[in-house]
Amino acid sequence: MTDTLVSFRDIREMVVGINQKVPLLDGSLRTYINFDNAASTPALGAVSDKVNAFLEWYSSVHRGTGFKSQISTRSFDQAREIVSDFVGANSDEHVVIFGKNTTEAINKLAFRLPLKPDDVVLVSMMEHHSNDLPWRARAQVEHIKVDRLGQLDVADFEEKLARLAGRVKLVAISGASNVTGFLADIHDLAVKAHQAGAQILVDCAQLAPHRQVDMLPLSDPAHFDYISISAHKMYAPYGTGALIGRRDTFEQGEPEYRGGGTIEVVTPETVDWAAPPDRDEAGSPNVVGAVALAVAIKQMQAVGMEAIAAHEAELTSYALEKMLQIPNLEIYGNTDPEHARAGKRLGVIPFNVIGMSHFKVAAILSAEYAIGVRNGCFCAHPYLLHLMGMTAGKAEQVRQDILANNRSEMPGLVRVSFGIYNTTEEIDVLIEALKNIVAGHYKGEYIQDTVSGEYEVVGWNFDPDQYFSL
Repeated sequence: MTDTLVSFRDIREMVVGINQKVPLLDGSLRTYINFDNAASTPALGAVSDKVNAFLEWYSSVHRGTGFKSQISTRSFDQAREIVSDFVGANSDEHVVIFGKNTTEAINKLAFRLPLKPDDVVLVSMMEHHSNDLPWRARAQVEHIKVDRLGQLDVADFEEKLARLAGRVKLVAISGASNVTGFLADIHDLAVKAHQAGAQILVDCAQLAPHRQVDMLPLSDPAHFDYISISAHKMYAPYGTGALIGRRDTFEQGEPEYRGGGTIEVVTPETVDWAAPPDRDEAGSPNVVGAVALAVAIKQMQAVGMEAIAAHEAELTSYALEKMLQIPNLEIYGNTDPEHARAGKRLGVIPFNVIGMSHFKVAAILSAEYAIGVRNGCFCAHPYLLHLMGMTAGKAEQVRQDILANNRSEMPGLVRVSFGIYNTTEEIDVLIEALKNIVAGHYKGEYIQDTVSGEYEVVGWNFDPDQYFSL
Protein backbone atom coordinates (compact mmCIF):
# COMPACT_ATOMS: atom_id res chain seq x y z
CA MET A 1 0.00 0.00 0.00
CA THR A 2 3.04 2.30 -0.14
CA ASP A 3 1.85 3.86 -3.40
CA THR A 4 -1.25 5.36 -1.83
CA LEU A 5 -1.42 9.13 -1.47
CA VAL A 6 -3.33 8.78 1.79
CA SER A 7 -2.66 5.78 4.04
CA PHE A 8 -5.41 3.58 5.45
CA ARG A 9 -4.27 4.54 8.94
CA ASP A 10 -4.86 8.18 8.00
CA ILE A 11 -8.24 7.35 6.50
CA ARG A 12 -9.31 5.45 9.60
CA GLU A 13 -8.59 8.46 11.78
CA MET A 14 -10.58 10.60 9.37
CA VAL A 15 -13.81 8.61 9.73
CA VAL A 16 -16.43 10.51 11.71
CA GLY A 17 -17.32 8.60 14.87
CA ILE A 18 -14.55 6.01 14.49
CA ASN A 19 -13.76 6.11 18.22
CA GLN A 20 -17.37 6.35 19.39
CA LYS A 21 -18.03 4.12 22.39
CA VAL A 22 -21.40 2.42 22.90
CA PRO A 23 -22.89 0.68 25.97
CA LEU A 24 -22.70 -3.08 26.43
CA LEU A 25 -24.95 -5.40 28.37
CA ASP A 26 -22.38 -5.78 31.16
CA GLY A 27 -22.44 -2.04 31.83
CA SER A 28 -19.14 -1.24 30.14
CA LEU A 29 -18.48 0.92 27.10
CA ARG A 30 -16.71 -0.35 23.99
CA THR A 31 -15.60 1.28 20.76
CA TYR A 32 -18.17 0.54 18.07
CA ILE A 33 -17.20 -1.74 15.19
CA ASN A 34 -19.16 -1.05 12.01
CA PHE A 35 -19.45 -4.04 9.71
CA ASP A 36 -22.57 -2.75 7.98
CA ASN A 37 -20.90 -0.76 5.21
CA ALA A 38 -22.90 -2.44 2.45
CA ALA A 39 -25.98 -0.71 3.87
CA SER A 40 -24.46 2.69 4.56
CA THR A 41 -21.01 4.06 5.30
CA PRO A 42 -20.01 6.67 7.88
CA ALA A 43 -18.91 10.08 6.72
CA LEU A 44 -15.27 10.83 6.14
CA GLY A 45 -13.89 13.67 8.20
CA ALA A 46 -12.70 15.40 5.04
CA VAL A 47 -16.27 15.35 3.78
CA SER A 48 -17.68 16.70 7.04
CA ASP A 49 -15.06 19.44 7.22
CA LYS A 50 -15.59 20.54 3.62
CA VAL A 51 -19.36 20.55 4.00
CA ASN A 52 -19.11 22.69 7.12
CA ALA A 53 -16.83 25.09 5.27
CA PHE A 54 -19.18 25.18 2.28
CA LEU A 55 -22.18 26.01 4.46
CA GLU A 56 -20.59 29.41 5.08
CA TRP A 57 -21.08 30.04 1.35
CA TYR A 58 -24.28 28.12 0.70
CA SER A 59 -26.99 29.81 -1.35
CA SER A 60 -29.36 29.09 -4.24
CA VAL A 61 -27.83 27.88 -7.47
CA HIS A 62 -28.05 28.77 -11.17
CA ARG A 63 -30.47 31.68 -10.93
CA GLY A 64 -28.96 33.87 -8.23
CA THR A 65 -26.63 36.78 -8.95
CA GLY A 66 -25.39 37.29 -5.41
CA PHE A 67 -21.80 36.41 -4.59
CA LYS A 68 -22.71 33.39 -2.42
CA SER A 69 -25.03 32.13 -5.14
CA GLN A 70 -22.19 32.31 -7.63
CA ILE A 71 -19.94 30.33 -5.28
CA SER A 72 -22.65 27.71 -4.71
CA THR A 73 -23.40 27.39 -8.42
CA ARG A 74 -19.73 26.93 -9.26
CA SER A 75 -19.36 24.29 -6.52
CA PHE A 76 -22.46 22.42 -7.72
CA ASP A 77 -21.20 22.40 -11.30
CA GLN A 78 -17.75 21.28 -10.17
CA ALA A 79 -19.33 18.41 -8.23
CA ARG A 80 -21.06 17.25 -11.39
CA GLU A 81 -17.77 17.30 -13.28
CA ILE A 82 -16.01 15.33 -10.51
CA VAL A 83 -18.71 12.64 -10.55
CA SER A 84 -18.57 12.46 -14.35
CA ASP A 85 -14.80 12.05 -14.41
CA PHE A 86 -14.89 9.47 -11.61
CA VAL A 87 -17.01 7.06 -13.69
CA GLY A 88 -15.35 7.74 -17.05
CA ALA A 89 -18.26 9.71 -18.51
CA ASN A 90 -17.89 12.62 -20.90
CA SER A 91 -20.14 15.64 -21.28
CA ASP A 92 -20.68 15.18 -25.01
CA GLU A 93 -22.25 11.75 -24.63
CA HIS A 94 -23.34 11.56 -20.99
CA VAL A 95 -25.21 13.57 -18.43
CA VAL A 96 -24.98 13.44 -14.63
CA ILE A 97 -28.37 13.81 -12.95
CA PHE A 98 -28.33 14.31 -9.20
CA GLY A 99 -31.07 12.81 -7.05
CA LYS A 100 -31.61 11.24 -3.65
CA ASN A 101 -30.02 7.82 -4.18
CA THR A 102 -29.76 4.86 -6.52
CA THR A 103 -33.38 3.86 -5.92
CA GLU A 104 -34.61 7.21 -7.19
CA ALA A 105 -32.11 7.10 -10.06
CA ILE A 106 -33.35 3.74 -11.34
CA ASN A 107 -36.99 4.76 -10.96
CA LYS A 108 -36.22 7.89 -12.97
CA LEU A 109 -34.64 5.86 -15.74
CA ALA A 110 -37.60 3.45 -15.74
CA PHE A 111 -39.90 6.43 -16.28
CA ARG A 112 -37.73 8.14 -18.89
CA LEU A 113 -36.92 5.19 -21.15
CA PRO A 114 -39.52 4.85 -23.91
CA LEU A 115 -40.63 1.33 -22.98
CA LYS A 116 -43.79 -0.39 -24.19
CA PRO A 117 -45.69 -2.97 -22.10
CA ASP A 118 -44.48 -5.87 -24.26
CA ASP A 119 -40.83 -4.79 -24.20
CA VAL A 120 -38.51 -6.96 -22.12
CA VAL A 121 -36.06 -5.89 -19.43
CA LEU A 122 -33.60 -8.57 -18.35
CA VAL A 123 -32.95 -8.41 -14.62
CA SER A 124 -30.82 -10.88 -12.68
CA MET A 125 -32.05 -12.88 -9.69
CA MET A 126 -29.37 -11.24 -7.54
CA GLU A 127 -30.77 -7.74 -7.87
CA HIS A 128 -31.67 -5.39 -5.08
CA HIS A 129 -35.40 -4.67 -5.20
CA SER A 130 -34.57 -1.18 -6.47
CA ASN A 131 -33.26 -2.67 -9.71
CA ASP A 132 -36.18 -5.05 -10.15
CA LEU A 133 -39.47 -3.51 -9.02
CA PRO A 134 -39.26 -0.30 -11.12
CA TRP A 135 -38.96 -2.37 -14.30
CA ARG A 136 -41.92 -4.59 -13.42
CA ALA A 137 -44.12 -1.50 -13.62
CA ARG A 138 -42.96 -0.53 -17.11
CA ALA A 139 -42.24 -3.70 -19.10
CA GLN A 140 -42.05 -7.48 -18.98
CA VAL A 141 -39.26 -8.55 -16.66
CA GLU A 142 -37.35 -11.76 -17.28
CA HIS A 143 -35.02 -12.89 -14.51
CA ILE A 144 -31.55 -14.20 -15.36
CA LYS A 145 -30.72 -17.27 -13.27
CA VAL A 146 -27.92 -17.56 -10.73
CA ASP A 147 -26.07 -20.70 -9.66
CA ARG A 148 -26.03 -22.27 -6.20
CA LEU A 149 -23.33 -19.82 -5.05
CA GLY A 150 -25.38 -16.88 -6.25
CA GLN A 151 -23.19 -16.20 -9.28
CA LEU A 152 -24.74 -15.05 -12.54
CA ASP A 153 -25.60 -17.81 -15.01
CA VAL A 154 -24.10 -16.30 -18.16
CA ALA A 155 -25.39 -19.16 -20.32
CA ASP A 156 -28.94 -18.39 -19.20
CA PHE A 157 -28.33 -14.71 -19.96
CA GLU A 158 -27.21 -15.55 -23.48
CA GLU A 159 -30.15 -17.93 -23.98
CA LYS A 160 -32.65 -15.25 -22.96
CA LEU A 161 -31.02 -12.66 -25.22
CA ALA A 162 -31.31 -15.06 -28.15
CA ARG A 163 -34.83 -16.30 -27.39
CA LEU A 164 -36.19 -12.79 -26.84
CA ALA A 165 -34.25 -11.21 -29.70
CA GLY A 166 -35.71 -7.88 -30.75
CA ARG A 167 -37.81 -7.50 -27.60
CA VAL A 168 -35.05 -6.98 -25.04
CA LYS A 169 -34.66 -3.22 -24.67
CA LEU A 170 -32.56 -3.13 -21.52
CA VAL A 171 -30.35 -5.29 -19.36
CA ALA A 172 -30.43 -4.11 -15.72
CA ILE A 173 -27.67 -5.66 -13.66
CA SER A 174 -25.81 -5.05 -10.41
CA GLY A 175 -22.13 -4.33 -10.72
CA ALA A 176 -21.71 -6.13 -7.40
CA SER A 177 -24.10 -8.04 -5.17
CA ASN A 178 -24.97 -6.47 -1.83
CA VAL A 179 -25.60 -10.00 -0.47
CA THR A 180 -22.70 -12.20 -1.60
CA GLY A 181 -20.23 -9.65 -2.95
CA PHE A 182 -20.35 -11.37 -6.36
CA LEU A 183 -18.75 -9.35 -9.17
CA ALA A 184 -20.22 -9.89 -12.61
CA ASP A 185 -18.13 -9.32 -15.74
CA ILE A 186 -20.23 -6.29 -16.53
CA HIS A 187 -18.31 -5.10 -19.58
CA ASP A 188 -18.70 -8.54 -21.18
CA LEU A 189 -22.42 -8.41 -20.39
CA ALA A 190 -22.53 -4.98 -22.01
CA VAL A 191 -21.00 -6.32 -25.21
CA LYS A 192 -23.55 -9.11 -25.37
CA ALA A 193 -26.43 -6.74 -24.63
CA HIS A 194 -25.40 -4.32 -27.36
CA GLN A 195 -24.95 -7.13 -29.87
CA ALA A 196 -28.58 -8.05 -29.17
CA GLY A 197 -29.72 -4.47 -29.74
CA ALA A 198 -30.31 -3.70 -26.06
CA GLN A 199 -28.94 -1.05 -23.75
CA ILE A 200 -27.48 -1.77 -20.31
CA LEU A 201 -27.89 -0.20 -16.89
CA VAL A 202 -25.36 -1.13 -14.22
CA ASP A 203 -26.43 -0.53 -10.64
CA CYS A 204 -23.12 0.63 -9.18
CA ALA A 205 -24.36 1.49 -5.69
CA GLN A 206 -22.39 -1.42 -4.22
CA LEU A 207 -19.57 -1.38 -6.76
CA ALA A 208 -18.46 2.26 -6.93
CA PRO A 209 -17.11 2.51 -3.35
CA HIS A 210 -14.85 -0.50 -3.92
CA ARG A 211 -13.83 -0.67 -7.58
CA GLN A 212 -13.04 1.74 -10.40
CA VAL A 213 -16.05 2.20 -12.69
CA ASP A 214 -15.48 3.13 -16.34
CA MET A 215 -18.54 3.79 -18.51
CA LEU A 216 -16.39 3.93 -21.70
CA PRO A 217 -17.33 5.92 -24.84
CA LEU A 218 -20.55 4.96 -26.60
CA SER A 219 -18.45 3.83 -29.57
CA ASP A 220 -16.95 1.04 -27.44
CA PRO A 221 -19.07 -2.15 -27.58
CA ALA A 222 -18.35 -2.70 -23.86
CA HIS A 223 -19.74 0.69 -22.77
CA PHE A 224 -22.42 1.20 -20.13
CA ASP A 225 -25.44 3.20 -21.23
CA TYR A 226 -26.46 4.09 -17.69
CA ILE A 227 -25.11 3.69 -14.17
CA SER A 228 -26.33 4.73 -10.74
CA ILE A 229 -24.44 5.54 -7.53
CA SER A 230 -25.37 6.45 -3.96
CA ALA A 231 -23.30 8.82 -1.83
CA HIS A 232 -24.39 7.20 1.43
CA LYS A 233 -22.45 4.10 0.40
CA MET A 234 -19.43 6.24 -0.53
CA TYR A 235 -18.65 7.94 2.81
CA ALA A 236 -20.87 10.96 2.11
CA PRO A 237 -24.26 10.33 3.78
CA TYR A 238 -25.79 13.71 2.95
CA GLY A 239 -28.78 12.55 0.94
CA THR A 240 -27.68 12.45 -2.65
CA GLY A 241 -26.93 10.03 -5.46
CA ALA A 242 -26.61 10.19 -9.21
CA LEU A 243 -27.86 8.69 -12.44
CA ILE A 244 -25.25 8.95 -15.17
CA GLY A 245 -26.43 8.08 -18.63
CA ARG A 246 -26.80 8.76 -22.30
CA ARG A 247 -27.39 12.40 -23.07
CA ASP A 248 -29.51 11.52 -26.12
CA THR A 249 -31.99 9.69 -23.88
CA PHE A 250 -32.52 12.64 -21.57
CA GLU A 251 -32.70 15.17 -24.40
CA GLN A 252 -35.99 13.54 -25.37
CA GLY A 253 -39.29 13.18 -23.56
CA GLU A 254 -40.74 14.81 -20.48
CA PRO A 255 -39.54 14.55 -16.88
CA GLU A 256 -41.59 12.70 -14.26
CA TYR A 257 -41.25 15.62 -11.83
CA ARG A 258 -42.20 19.03 -13.19
CA GLY A 259 -41.63 22.45 -11.72
CA GLY A 260 -38.90 24.93 -10.93
CA GLY A 261 -35.68 24.46 -12.84
CA THR A 262 -37.01 21.98 -15.39
CA ILE A 263 -38.10 24.45 -18.05
CA GLU A 264 -36.84 27.07 -20.49
CA VAL A 265 -40.13 28.89 -21.09
CA VAL A 266 -43.68 28.48 -19.80
CA THR A 267 -46.77 30.24 -21.12
CA PRO A 268 -50.40 29.58 -20.18
CA GLU A 269 -50.56 27.22 -23.15
CA THR A 270 -47.05 25.83 -23.69
CA VAL A 271 -44.03 24.35 -21.93
CA ASP A 272 -40.53 24.22 -23.37
CA TRP A 273 -38.35 21.88 -21.33
CA ALA A 274 -34.81 22.70 -20.33
CA ALA A 275 -31.83 20.78 -21.64
CA PRO A 276 -30.44 17.95 -19.50
CA PRO A 277 -29.59 17.69 -16.69
CA ASP A 278 -31.86 20.58 -15.60
CA ARG A 279 -34.91 18.93 -17.16
CA ASP A 280 -34.58 16.05 -14.69
CA GLU A 281 -33.64 17.96 -11.54
CA ALA A 282 -36.90 19.54 -10.44
CA GLY A 283 -36.88 21.99 -7.56
CA SER A 284 -34.00 23.22 -5.45
CA PRO A 285 -31.22 20.61 -5.64
CA ASN A 286 -29.28 19.10 -2.76
CA VAL A 287 -26.18 21.20 -3.35
CA VAL A 288 -24.66 20.22 -0.01
CA GLY A 289 -25.08 16.53 -0.87
CA ALA A 290 -23.46 17.01 -4.27
CA VAL A 291 -20.48 18.77 -2.68
CA ALA A 292 -20.18 15.98 -0.10
CA LEU A 293 -20.20 13.29 -2.80
CA ALA A 294 -17.55 15.11 -4.82
CA VAL A 295 -15.27 15.47 -1.78
CA ALA A 296 -15.70 11.78 -0.92
CA ILE A 297 -14.76 10.84 -4.48
CA LYS A 298 -11.62 12.98 -4.33
CA GLN A 299 -10.68 11.38 -1.00
CA MET A 300 -11.16 7.87 -2.39
CA GLN A 301 -9.08 8.80 -5.43
CA ALA A 302 -6.35 10.09 -3.12
CA VAL A 303 -6.23 6.66 -1.49
CA GLY A 304 -6.43 4.98 -4.89
CA MET A 305 -9.19 2.66 -6.07
CA GLU A 306 -6.72 -0.17 -6.68
CA ALA A 307 -5.35 0.23 -3.17
CA ILE A 308 -8.88 0.20 -1.74
CA ALA A 309 -9.66 -3.00 -3.63
CA ALA A 310 -6.45 -4.65 -2.42
CA HIS A 311 -7.00 -3.63 1.21
CA GLU A 312 -10.57 -4.92 1.26
CA ALA A 313 -9.54 -8.12 -0.52
CA GLU A 314 -7.10 -8.84 2.30
CA LEU A 315 -9.78 -8.16 4.91
CA THR A 316 -12.22 -10.48 3.14
CA SER A 317 -9.80 -13.36 2.69
CA TYR A 318 -8.65 -13.00 6.30
CA ALA A 319 -12.23 -13.07 7.58
CA LEU A 320 -13.17 -16.08 5.44
CA GLU A 321 -10.15 -18.06 6.61
CA LYS A 322 -11.13 -17.45 10.24
CA MET A 323 -14.87 -18.00 9.76
CA LEU A 324 -14.40 -21.29 7.92
CA GLN A 325 -12.76 -22.70 11.04
CA ILE A 326 -15.86 -22.08 13.19
CA PRO A 327 -18.16 -25.12 13.41
CA ASN A 328 -21.89 -24.68 12.80
CA LEU A 329 -21.30 -21.47 10.88
CA GLU A 330 -22.82 -21.62 7.41
CA ILE A 331 -21.37 -19.13 4.92
CA TYR A 332 -23.16 -18.37 1.66
CA GLY A 333 -21.73 -17.49 -1.73
CA ASN A 334 -18.17 -18.20 -2.75
CA THR A 335 -16.21 -19.00 0.43
CA ASP A 336 -12.74 -19.49 -1.09
CA PRO A 337 -10.28 -17.11 0.64
CA GLU A 338 -7.99 -17.17 -2.41
CA HIS A 339 -10.90 -16.11 -4.61
CA ALA A 340 -11.36 -13.14 -2.28
CA ARG A 341 -7.63 -12.41 -2.07
CA ALA A 342 -7.51 -12.20 -5.86
CA GLY A 343 -10.11 -9.43 -5.74
CA LYS A 344 -12.79 -11.48 -7.49
CA ARG A 345 -15.48 -10.53 -5.00
CA LEU A 346 -16.31 -7.69 -2.63
CA GLY A 347 -15.97 -7.68 1.15
CA VAL A 348 -19.54 -8.80 1.80
CA ILE A 349 -19.95 -12.07 3.73
CA PRO A 350 -23.41 -13.52 4.49
CA PHE A 351 -23.74 -16.33 7.03
CA ASN A 352 -25.94 -18.01 9.60
CA VAL A 353 -25.28 -19.77 12.88
CA ILE A 354 -26.95 -23.14 12.40
CA GLY A 355 -29.90 -23.53 14.74
CA MET A 356 -30.09 -19.86 15.73
CA SER A 357 -32.19 -17.02 14.33
CA HIS A 358 -30.29 -14.41 12.36
CA PHE A 359 -32.21 -11.83 14.39
CA LYS A 360 -30.74 -13.21 17.60
CA VAL A 361 -27.17 -13.44 16.31
CA ALA A 362 -27.28 -9.78 15.27
CA ALA A 363 -28.73 -8.79 18.65
CA ILE A 364 -25.97 -10.57 20.58
CA LEU A 365 -23.23 -9.07 18.42
CA SER A 366 -24.60 -5.61 19.16
CA ALA A 367 -25.45 -5.95 22.87
CA GLU A 368 -22.39 -7.89 23.97
CA TYR A 369 -19.64 -6.95 21.47
CA ALA A 370 -20.57 -3.49 20.05
CA ILE A 371 -20.48 -4.94 16.53
CA GLY A 372 -22.94 -3.54 14.02
CA VAL A 373 -24.04 -5.93 11.27
CA ARG A 374 -27.10 -6.24 9.05
CA ASN A 375 -29.46 -9.19 9.19
CA GLY A 376 -32.50 -10.12 7.16
CA CYS A 377 -32.98 -10.29 3.39
CA PHE A 378 -31.07 -7.13 2.39
CA CYS A 379 -33.83 -5.95 0.00
CA ALA A 380 -33.16 -8.97 -2.22
CA HIS A 381 -35.83 -11.50 -1.26
CA PRO A 382 -35.72 -13.73 -4.38
CA TYR A 383 -31.93 -13.98 -4.17
CA LEU A 384 -32.01 -14.94 -0.47
CA LEU A 385 -34.66 -17.59 -1.02
CA HIS A 386 -32.50 -19.11 -3.76
CA LEU A 387 -29.30 -19.04 -1.69
CA MET A 388 -31.06 -20.67 1.24
CA GLY A 389 -32.64 -23.35 -0.95
CA MET A 390 -36.14 -22.51 0.18
CA THR A 391 -38.99 -24.35 -1.54
CA ALA A 392 -41.88 -22.49 -3.11
CA GLY A 393 -44.23 -23.93 -0.50
CA LYS A 394 -42.09 -22.77 2.40
CA ALA A 395 -41.65 -19.35 0.81
CA GLU A 396 -45.41 -18.96 0.50
CA GLN A 397 -45.89 -19.92 4.14
CA VAL A 398 -43.33 -17.30 5.17
CA ARG A 399 -45.10 -14.74 2.99
CA GLN A 400 -48.42 -15.46 4.67
CA ASP A 401 -46.82 -15.22 8.12
CA ILE A 402 -45.28 -11.83 7.32
CA LEU A 403 -48.57 -10.51 5.96
CA ALA A 404 -50.12 -11.64 9.26
CA ASN A 405 -47.49 -9.56 11.17
CA ASN A 406 -45.53 -12.59 12.31
CA ARG A 407 -41.84 -12.42 11.42
CA SER A 408 -40.63 -14.86 14.03
CA GLU A 409 -39.64 -17.41 11.38
CA MET A 410 -38.70 -14.95 8.66
CA PRO A 411 -35.74 -16.38 6.74
CA GLY A 412 -32.61 -14.32 6.48
CA LEU A 413 -28.88 -14.13 6.92
CA VAL A 414 -26.38 -12.14 8.94
CA ARG A 415 -24.12 -9.97 6.80
CA VAL A 416 -20.74 -8.45 7.57
CA SER A 417 -19.40 -5.96 5.07
CA PHE A 418 -16.13 -4.08 5.05
CA GLY A 419 -15.11 -0.52 4.26
CA ILE A 420 -11.78 1.13 3.60
CA TYR A 421 -11.25 1.88 7.30
CA ASN A 422 -11.89 -1.61 8.77
CA THR A 423 -9.01 -3.67 10.18
CA THR A 424 -8.04 -7.27 10.84
CA GLU A 425 -8.09 -6.44 14.56
CA GLU A 426 -11.80 -5.68 14.27
CA ILE A 427 -12.31 -8.96 12.43
CA ASP A 428 -10.59 -10.76 15.31
CA VAL A 429 -13.22 -9.36 17.69
CA LEU A 430 -15.94 -10.65 15.36
CA ILE A 431 -14.36 -14.10 15.23
CA GLU A 432 -14.16 -14.29 19.01
CA ALA A 433 -17.79 -13.25 19.26
CA LEU A 434 -18.97 -15.83 16.73
CA LYS A 435 -17.06 -18.61 18.43
CA ASN A 436 -18.77 -17.75 21.71
CA ILE A 437 -22.22 -17.47 20.13
CA VAL A 438 -21.87 -20.82 18.38
CA ALA A 439 -20.80 -22.38 21.68
CA GLY A 440 -23.82 -20.88 23.44
CA HIS A 441 -21.64 -18.62 25.58
CA TYR A 442 -23.50 -15.33 25.76
CA LYS A 443 -24.66 -13.41 28.81
CA GLY A 444 -28.10 -12.02 28.06
CA GLU A 445 -31.55 -13.52 28.01
CA TYR A 446 -33.07 -12.65 24.66
CA ILE A 447 -36.77 -12.53 23.81
CA GLN A 448 -38.26 -12.07 20.37
CA ASP A 449 -40.89 -9.59 19.25
CA THR A 450 -42.91 -11.64 16.79
CA VAL A 451 -44.14 -8.61 14.86
CA SER A 452 -40.66 -7.32 14.00
CA GLY A 453 -38.77 -10.58 14.46
CA GLU A 454 -36.10 -8.74 16.42
CA TYR A 455 -34.68 -9.81 19.79
CA GLU A 456 -34.37 -7.66 22.91
CA VAL A 457 -32.37 -8.30 26.05
CA VAL A 458 -34.50 -8.94 29.12
CA GLY A 459 -33.93 -6.30 31.79
CA TRP A 460 -31.45 -4.18 29.82
CA ASN A 461 -32.62 -0.61 29.76
CA PHE A 462 -30.61 2.39 28.64
CA ASP A 463 -31.61 5.95 27.89
CA PRO A 464 -31.00 6.82 24.21
CA ASP A 465 -31.21 10.53 25.05
CA GLN A 466 -28.00 10.11 27.04
CA TYR A 467 -26.15 9.54 23.78
CA PHE A 468 -28.02 11.69 21.27
CA SER A 469 -31.28 13.57 21.15
CA LEU A 470 -32.98 16.26 19.15
